[in-house]
Amino acid sequence: MRKTTIARLVVMLIALTFFVAGCATKPTPDDTSNGMTGNNAGQSSQGEVLQQKPSGLSEQDISEAEAAARAARAAEEAASTGLVRIHFEFDQYLLTPAAQKTLRNNAKLLSAAPAINVLIEGHCDERGSDGYNLALGEKRAMATKNYMVSLGVAASRLNIISYGEEIPLDPASTEEAWAKNRRAEFKVKR
Repeated sequence: MRKTTIARLVVMLIALTFFVAGCATKPTPDDTSNGMTGNNAGQSSQGEVLQQKPSGLSEQDISEAEAAARAARAAEEAASTGLVRIHFEFDQYLLTPAAQKTLRNNAKLLSAAPAINVLIEGHCDERGSDGYNLALGEKRAMATKNYMVSLGVAASRLNIISYGEEIPLDPASTEEAWAKNRRAEFKVKR
């Protein structure tokens, strides 16, 4: 929440800087070095606006804001491309130690990118009925979501869906293919 607020303030600060810079008057070719026009040098006219540096903004503030915006984009890109699928044992929805380790890394990526939402897809191998596999896929997706929430990822950022056996990674009917298909996938939503 706090990172989101800071990121929004940074973006507003950058936008305000560009707005203020765009609204400043530009000198005309007959302006002298003191900012006054031809015959009125040394005197200010009623309609003339002198350029002033925006108060409270420095180049360092702008550089820090740009760096923060770049860091936020990089974190979002890392989360978009770095979320790793997990796998399950046959007829199980309990998370293996390897799956838990992967989910801890995924949670770190999501914590660094608070604007990213994720759809967690539960998948099964082809064995079992359609109804059974849809229910098992949902349990796998829910177990994945619950673990991510326990690691600090907001539940509101995680949605689940079950595809059962409908979208296999490997369509072969072998133990190796079935092991690949028993999984939870992560799809980034913005």
